[in-house]
Amino acid sequence: MAISKKIEQMMGAGSWIRKMFEEGNRMKQAVGADKVFDFSLGNPVMEPPPEMQKSLYNLVANPPKGIHRYMQNAGYPDVRASVAEYLQADTQTSLDPNDIIMTCGAGGALNVVLKALLDPDDEVVVIAPFFPEYRFYIDNHLGRMIVAESAQNFDLNLEEIDRAVGPKTKAVVLNSPNNPSGIMYSEKKLAELGDLLAGKEKKYAKPITILSDEPYRKIVYDGHKLPSVFRAHPNTILITSHSKDLGLAGERIGFAAISSHHQDRNVLRESMIFCNRILGFVNAPALFQRAVAPVQQASVPVEQYQELRDVFCQGLMDAGLEFIQPQGAFYLFPKTPDQDDVSFVQELQKEYILAVPGSGFGRKGHIRLSFCVSMNEVKGSLPGFKRVVEKYRT
Repeated sequence: MAISKKIEQMMGAGSWIRKMFEEGNRMKQAVGADKVFDFSLGNPVMEPPPEMQKSLYNLVANPPKGIHRYMQNAGYPDVRASVAEYLQADTQTSLDPNDIIMTCGAGGALNVVLKALLDPDDEVVVIAPFFPEYRFYIDNHLGRMIVAESAQNFDLNLEEIDRAVGPKTKAVVLNSPNNPSGIMYSEKKLAELGDLLAGKEKKYAKPITILSDEPYRKIVYDGHKLPSVFRAHPNTILITSHSKDLGLAGERIGFAAISSHHQDRNVLRESMIFCNRILGFVNAPALFQRAVAPVQQASVPVEQYQELRDVFCQGLMDAGLEFIQPQGAFYLFPKTPDQDDVSFVQELQKEYILAVPGSGFGRKGHIRLSFCVSMNEVKGSLPGFKRVVEKYRT
């Protein structure tokens, strides 16, 4: 076979998210899109906000000279300055524009950072349930993923993290608001984690970097605000994208921001810029760097996602499913009636409902539902959920 055995194995164990998304496309062709309720992929249905549309239109109508040429591998200096200015105000933390690296989305940023940090067999701690691609990103750079279980309510479990962090740990990945649970880590828990890592750094005489993966940082509900991880731990890199907050998932535009207090900040910055180039990204998309620069404050209307959440939560409760109401992002992570989440997903498919087994996120006995869809799709699915749950009751 032409492909590597390793990739063959990875593809076999590949992402449940994509598998279900592809199954949804097959169903839509077979029975019609209006009869299929697809909650598999976090692919936002909302269009980019007017500010974003206007910014893009202005660039296309009045393109600056050389807009499509190469630039510094880290991105345009004025774009990095705009990002730093926004983040400083939002996190109440000083940031140097030189410590902003524009990237091909959050996935690109994570690969750049991991490439810069990891030697073979270095360990990266992730919190279960976790975004499935973390496993592949870490393996890309010859690292080992170590799983720390979350608490029952999906909050940080400091005892589990303490157990997981050892002499080979280079980084801890946080994802808040979390995919798949929608939980947002509190300022208190983040501070406790910072204290724990400070003790581990002293014990092992090396920095341990928090990689805070925050693509949903603006999608937060009920008047809450996402606490700044920069304030919890000096050795931190914030990673985000505009896939969700500006509805630009297909444009692959994001950035990484190094804390101005990271002890290896200068060499880390240079290594990340180097890795952005040698991984083949070269630089983030030129057009969309310029397009997002003036709209850092903008976002899709979060109140619409909150309304979808509230309607979906009420309907699933009425159907008899148990879950923790998400504080952010656009996912629900209900418990399944028994531990066989794959079987439950298969039963939902009989109602043309597409969900993703929690097994793919490192937590059996759950399903992930992505509600970045239309209200009609949410409401239309609820009778099917009820029928499936009733089957299990009888």
